Amino acid sequence: MLKRQNKEDVSLEEHVLAVQSGDEETRHHLLTDYQPFVATCVSKVCKRYVNPNQDDEFSIGLMAFNEAIDAFSHEKGSSFLSFAKLVITRKVIDYIRVEQKDLAMISLDQNNEDEEGNQQDKHIAIASKKAFQEEELAWFRQIEIKEYNLKLKEYKLSFSELASVSPKHQDAKETSQEIAKIIYEDEDIREYILRKKRLPIKKILPLVDVSKKTIERNRKYILAIFILLNEDFTFLKDYIKGV
Repeated sequence: MLKRQNKEDVSLEEHVLAVQSGDEETRHHLLTDYQPFVATCVSKVCKRYVNPNQDDEFSIGLMAFNEAIDAFSHEKGSSFLSFAKLVITRKVIDYIRVEQKDLAMISLDQNNEDEEGNQQDKHIAIASKKAFQEEELAWFRQIEIKEYNLKLKEYKLSFSELASVSPKHQDAKETSQEIAKIIYEDEDIREYILRKKRLPIKKILPLVDVSKKTIERNRKYILAIFILLNEDFTFLKDYIKGV
């Protein structure tokens, strides 16, 4: 059985395999730790904020995540999170179809033709809509930060480190981001990094016009951007690149 204190030393896929071998304690930890991931997946299907404490769709997503733990296999050719996202998406869509719920968010722009519109009401409506959008964006970013931090831990990195490991000069930052993009698009190197959780610097050097020292100096930041490119962090990508 995998011990809680060794969590950071074991990949997510290994945790899943442990659960499949009967480790129910690890199942409990996965179902707890990955609730932000489930919430993100469900919210993207519903195209609205999904409250984990109130919405049935979240419960459906969490059950689907649990099913994905039992059904996952490396032979499926994808990471566990990619597989889980697919299972969650399908289950939530099926639930919506069965329940025939109208999940469209009521537009705050809708005009009430039965009432006299005045300038003050319009300003209130615009301000309310803006406040709601900002609150919703902050919520999505928050749960993606939690999910991203869990992924960073697999590479012995943390979200709080990003500011300190980020290159100080803009040109160095852009160069590091370009390196991350190049290695992400190279299938062999991408698979190596996903498997070993580190950069194969010797394999990278022939593909880029920078020194070995430059790659080593910015190794953590390059890895952080690589992880960002490899995952579906819609609301974090621009934010992280600006760190």
